[in-house]
Formats: sequence, C-alpha cells, structure tokens
Amino acid sequence: MLTSLFTTIILIISTAVMIISSILSKKTISDREKNSPFECGFDPKGSARLPFSLRFFLIAVIFLIFDVEITLLLPLASIVDMTYISTWIFTGAFFLLILLLGLYHEWNQGALEWAN
Repeated sequence: MLTSLFTTIILIISTAVMIISSILSKKTISDREKNSPFECGFDPKGSARLPFSLRFFLIAVIFLIFDVEITLLLPLASIVDMTYISTWIFTGAFFLLILLLGLYHEWNQGALEWAN
C-alpha cells in the first residue's frame, strides 16, 4: 500500500516537472535572423543544404557490410587449434564464398562503379 502511494506521488511529480519544463522552454519569438544559417555575420550566399551523392552513400553502406563480414572472419584464425581442421576449412571457405558471391553480385549490379 505504501509503495503504491510513493509510486503514484513520484509519477505525479515527474509528470508535473516534465509539463512545466515543456511549457517554459517554448520559444515565443521567432526571429528571421535567428533562424537563418550564420556565416560570420553576413547573409548566406547559397543554400545551407548541399546536394548529397546517393552513389557515395551506397558505396559507404556496401563498405560497412563487407567490413562487418571481415570482422566476423578474423576470429577464425584464432580458433584453428580448438577445432578440427576439416571443419575449420569448411567454415572459412563457406564464409569466404558468401563474401565473394556478395561482392560479385554488387559488381554485377554496377554498384561499385563510382562514375558513370
């Protein structure tokens, strides 16, 4: 009974603090100068947003995927003494085959070509 009372009081206090802080933190004045990008006191010459190369993003994602796969492949060298050599070779070859098939697929789709 006492713990549910304390829980209710804590819930009410924390909700009240969140509501009060939300109300007090609102900006009431929206100034055009404050909302514009700042360039040493001058008006900005161009757009604040630069065009983003989707090609670069795709190559970066492919790099991350292959980087994680290589990271998963590295511990294979440290367990060579703990497993049977045939199991170790089969596991390593299978993992490398999957890695090479993924690389071939990306190359075949043209995702690795930087410039058209």
